[in-house]
Amino acid sequence: MSLDLISTFAFLALVFALSVTYYVKVLFQGRRRFDRVEQQGGSPLLSKSLMEMTYWGLQPLAELFVHFKISANVISFLSLIFGAIAGWALAYGHFGSAGFFSAFSALFDALDGMVARKTATASNRGEVLDASIDRYVEFFFFAGLIVYFQNTSGLQLLTLSALIGSFMVSYSTAKAEALQVTPPRGSMRRPERAMYLTLGAILSPFSSSAYPMIFVLVMVALIANGSALRRLYAISKLV
Repeated sequence: MSLDLISTFAFLALVFALSVTYYVKVLFQGRRRFDRVEQQGGSPLLSKSLMEMTYWGLQPLAELFVHFKISANVISFLSLIFGAIAGWALAYGHFGSAGFFSAFSALFDALDGMVARKTATASNRGEVLDASIDRYVEFFFFAGLIVYFQNTSGLQLLTLSALIGSFMVSYSTAKAEALQVTPPRGSMRRPERAMYLTLGAILSPFSSSAYPMIFVLVMVALIANGSALRRLYAISKLV
């Protein structure tokens, strides 16, 4: 069995174990609610229950980082490192491994905020660092795909379309915050993109031509660009 398939099965096993544990807990104790999840809200592409499960599963790890006095900024840089490794793996066609490292990058991206809030160290400087690292991590992912698709210009253009859509959704949020207006929630926000892109990579080892990854790229390109245009238009009507 290849390393990519091992990575894929390891990831799916972890998700399955977390899901079973969480929903057994919900059955007997009810849903666990988090202020951060309530603030972000769910969407048709990423439900609140799935976000709550993820936050619940990360709580012990967040407590561990707090116990060992590992700062939120260090965790942000760990997210960057895992994201860079994922991009490198994609460039060489190791989609299962890339998905595994991309998942850890996304989880550490969520953890840095948790640790900052638990240690009362949240700051504007930390927010800037976190947002900047998010953009670099996304760039690494798409850049790896562009290198992998170097002999197929159509797939490179598709990847670039997904890249600009992703960045424009984030830009619309940043622009709204700068103008002090509330943008519509929209779709393909950062957590949704991270989940679907990771899932596309994770499932690609089951396909000889990376069809799951290509399908996700089409999905991100269409929805993210449409969402970005709609949000920017709505913001322009508010200022």
